[in-house]
Amino acid sequence: MSALNADPAHNTGLPSAILYEIHDSLVLALDASERPTYSQPEREARSYMRHALRDTRRLIGESRA
Repeated sequence: MSALNADPAHNTGLPSAILYEIHDSLVLALDASERPTYSQPEREARSYMRHALRDTRRLIGESRA
């Protein structure tokens, strides 16, 4: 399944508690790694984490609908 065509959380079989744990882990990872400057690999890693966080938030939002 493509990430762009991901099913809403209620269709993925993932319990909402798991999505909230993923969300919290991503937020903590971004907060813990925050500082004034980043190397290129760190910027890329944080970009991937932010993207995963957006996707997780979207799935959580759809599961509430």
